[in-house]
Amino acid sequence: MSLTAAEASNLFRAPPARMLDVGVGEVAYRTVGSGPDVLFVHGWPVSGATFRTLLPFLADHVTCHLIDLPGAGSSRFDASTPLSIDNHIFSVKRVIDLLGLSAVAVVGHDSGGLIARHAVVGDRRVRALGLIDTEQSTGLSLKFRSFIAGRKVPGFGSALGWLAGHPRLRRSPLVLGDAFVDRSLLDGEFDEFFLSPLHRSPEHLDAAMRLLRSFDFRHVRELDGLHRRINVPVRLLWGERDRFFPVDKTRRMLASFPDATLHVIAGAGLFSHEERPAEVAQALLPLLVDNG
Repeated sequence: MSLTAAEASNLFRAPPARMLDVGVGEVAYRTVGSGPDVLFVHGWPVSGATFRTLLPFLADHVTCHLIDLPGAGSSRFDASTPLSIDNHIFSVKRVIDLLGLSAVAVVGHDSGGLIARHAVVGDRRVRALGLIDTEQSTGLSLKFRSFIAGRKVPGFGSALGWLAGHPRLRRSPLVLGDAFVDRSLLDGEFDEFFLSPLHRSPEHLDAAMRLLRSFDFRHVRELDGLHRRINVPVRLLWGERDRFFPVDKTRRMLASFPDATLHVIAGAGLFSHEERPAEVAQALLPLLVDNG
């Protein structure tokens, strides 16, 4: 590997190479690697840094375009920035325009996979789609619905920010513990890049909560119809022990795409790419390179 894990992480500790004004905030943009273009779309409440684990395995083969959507990571936003799922969908479309990507594969994780599907459907510039542990057209789990329901509870945001800063408490299944099979991964870089900002930065916590409150089940209900219009190869990468998006629902979802395959990651949860990056990258590469 020409890019080490430390170098991949440091990419997100340095200022972004460029800021992209998408009209609803400014997206932080970084790029690394060479070869066919691949755009990575992160979910909630993380940033483009969640893909740092994949970069050492991909950078020798593809050009990785990494973004922090408004409200996340190094993006520029303030209290007046309109943060919503709909605006994130618009932002991804605008990023493809601004970068001049004419033949791009898109990889989305968690709500980033939901956003990506809405953003790229019918876009002839998109040549392939990779989806990692994301919302399913076959229905949402009780675990996911229960977490989403918390957004309406008074004080939920403050409690989440406080719990994010306490390692033992955040490992509880009632908080973030079920996001990983190996709960120790909630510490270290995951804490540095994603949890500490929620705990220490009122601005980032407020942005995360505003986005969470914007979640509309309409976007999920529309997925089945969207899938039938995605006429490019799709690869689904799924943690075998994902409690938020159970893999059985994904197996049933597979038939809704014209051309899709599923690779299940043993011993991994919602963040399968952070728990088993080499396996996820190996499963993604044929999709990302062969359609270049």
